[in-house]
Formats: sequence, structure tokens, C-alpha cells
Amino acid sequence: MKILVCVSKSPDTTTKITFSDNNTKFNEDRVQWIVNPYDEWYSLVRALELKEANGGSVTCISVGKADYDPIIRKALAIGADDAIRIDAEANDGIFVSRQIANYAKDKGYDLIFTGKETLDYNGYQVGAMIAELLDLPFVSTAHKLEVNGNVAKLDREIQGGIEVVETEMPLVLSAAKDMAEQRIPNMRGIMSARTKPLEVVSAIDLEKTSEAISFTLPPEKGSCKYIDPENAGDLIQMLHNEAKVI
Repeated sequence: MKILVCVSKSPDTTTKITFSDNNTKFNEDRVQWIVNPYDEWYSLVRALELKEANGGSVTCISVGKADYDPIIRKALAIGADDAIRIDAEANDGIFVSRQIANYAKDKGYDLIFTGKETLDYNGYQVGAMIAELLDLPFVSTAHKLEVNGNVAKLDREIQGGIEVVETEMPLVLSAAKDMAEQRIPNMRGIMSARTKPLEVVSAIDLEKTSEAISFTLPPEKGSCKYIDPENAGDLIQMLHNEAKVI
């Protein structure tokens, strides 16, 4: 089984987010970058489990400049066999998707994994776009995947229940929580990651289709009001008169 796992970087969840240049650029000063958790904990680990059960290979792919290399090396330390970095700034979802699809189109991958979203942009875009560009089936936000021969069976949450989907491979899927359990790189994996292949390939020329004009932070959370459990009537009045939700 030949598997491709799309890996991106995102700020650590404890990072204080600020903007520079009159709120037109994300301020990367003192930002701790990590492998996007949906890519690492669920996509990559499930891909490794499938390889261990069925044989084959797991390749990680990223679109980014040299600052992506430490992130990619961590994916290699967890267990990926090799990695590809497409040498370009990850401008937006369609740019990233086109770069990855162009690389993957003639490589014969059985499965292409993405995380359901990135922690910084929450776009939910790349997996669906890659599938469309490669004319492959796509299953979004799957939390369970089993493979039997050339058939993949996936579970995904929908409103009111669980949807079970079966499709032939190759396919693209985005992984959500519960797809797999997080793995911590051990010393052997960390040492071997230093010598595993990390190939840097040139990006294809693409016209820029979007641009971030400015960034704003969400409004700060308001203060909390606490009501004595004996005074439920006060809570109802506040929800009606102040919050205006009832």
C-alpha cells in the first residue's frame, strides 16, 4: 500500500497571536511551530498503522520553505519512510492543493491523507481540492478507516448519527479526531529521521488567486456572572433581558 500524508505546520496552541505591518502580516516572532495536530495525530499515525498491517510505504508531503524542515523531520521521526517538500510559500488552500496534486498525479498512491483542518486557518479545503484536481473520491472528517483489499470503509459523524461509506481506492480523505492515537517519537525514530530522505522539489508556476488584506483578533471574552442555584428565576430573566437568547 502506497500512502501520501499531507503535513503542514501551525502555531502551538499556547502561542500568543499578534499581527504586524498594520495588521497585514502574521507576526512569527517567538512563535513555537508544531506539526498540525490533525495531520500528525490522526492522518500520519493511521497511515503508519495501515502500513504496519498491510506493508507498503508512507510518504509525507508539505508545501513550504526551509523553515518547514524541522516539522517534516518530526513526521519522519514518528515513522514516515520519506518526505517531499515543495519549495514555495503556502499562500492559500488552492495553491497548496494544486502543488500537491501536481506532484501526486502520476505516483500511484492508494491513499492520500489530510487532516480535517489546520489550527491556524480552519479552512477544511485542501483535501477536497486535491480530490477534485485528481478526479478521486473524497471522504471528509472521517474518524475511522478500515481497508480490505482495494476497498476502504470509513465512518464519519453527521448530524444525528454516523455515516458509513465504502469506496474503492485510490481515494483522498481528511482525518478527524479518533482516527488514531497520538504517537510520541522515540530516540531511535529521532535519530533515524536525520538520515531519512527529504526531497525538495520545485513548485509549479501558478497565478496567485487570493490575498490577505488584513487580520483582526476575535473580541475578548466578556466577564462571567454567577447565579446562586436557588435563584433560577434570576438566570431566566438575564437570559431573556440581557443575553436575549430566550
